[in-house]
Amino acid sequence: MLNMNTVAGLEAALAELGEIDPVMGELWAQVGTPDPRWRPPGFESLLRAIVSQQLSVSAAGAIWSRLLVLCCEVTPAAVLAHDDVALRGVGLSRAKVSFARALAAAVDDGSLDFDALAALDDAAVVEALVAIKGIGVWTAEVYMLFSMVRPDVLPAGDLALLKAAHHCLELPARPAIDEFREIGQRWRPLRSAAARLLWHSYGGVP
Repeated sequence: MLNMNTVAGLEAALAELGEIDPVMGELWAQVGTPDPRWRPPGFESLLRAIVSQQLSVSAAGAIWSRLLVLCCEVTPAAVLAHDDVALRGVGLSRAKVSFARALAAAVDDGSLDFDALAALDDAAVVEALVAIKGIGVWTAEVYMLFSMVRPDVLPAGDLALLKAAHHCLELPARPAIDEFREIGQRWRPLRSAAARLLWHSYGGVP
C-alpha cells in the first residue's frame, strides 16, 4: 500500500492517478505535489477534525491553539475536566462543546477503541465514527484520510473539493455531492490522492 504521509509515497500515488486519469496528471504538473499532511491517529486528531467542521483553516487553527493552552494536553480526561464555560471560552460553539464531550466520553469508556478501528474496512470505520454525536461522514472521511492514511477516501461533501472540481475539471457548475462521488469513481483506488491534489489546487485544506 502506498504511504501517502511521505512525499515519495504521495508522488507515487499521484503518478498512478495520472495514468488512471490524464486530467489529474496534468493538474499535478501544473500545481505541484501537495504537502503530505498527516496527523497521528487518536483522540486529538479526531477532535481537531470536529473543531474544523464548517470553519476556515485559520479560524479552526485559532480555536485549537486556545484549546491547547486551556488543556495543556488535549486528552479525553482534560476535555471532560473543564466545564462548558471554559470550553466555550476558547471559541467552541455550544454544539461543538457537546460534540467534544461526546467524543471524550466514548474514548474514556472504551466504546471507541482506536486500535479496533484500525482493523475495520473503510465503510465500517465510517459507521463506527458517525455513531458518535457530532461526527458526520465528512469528519469521519477527513480523519480516515489524514490520520488513518486510507488510500481511497473522497470527502465529497467538502466545499473546497467541490469548488476545486468545478474549476480544475472544467465542469459547467459546481457538482452536487452525489455527482462528485460519481466522478470520483474513476480515481479508485486512489481517491485520497485525488482529494489531496484538488485541495492543493484550491489552496485550502480541512
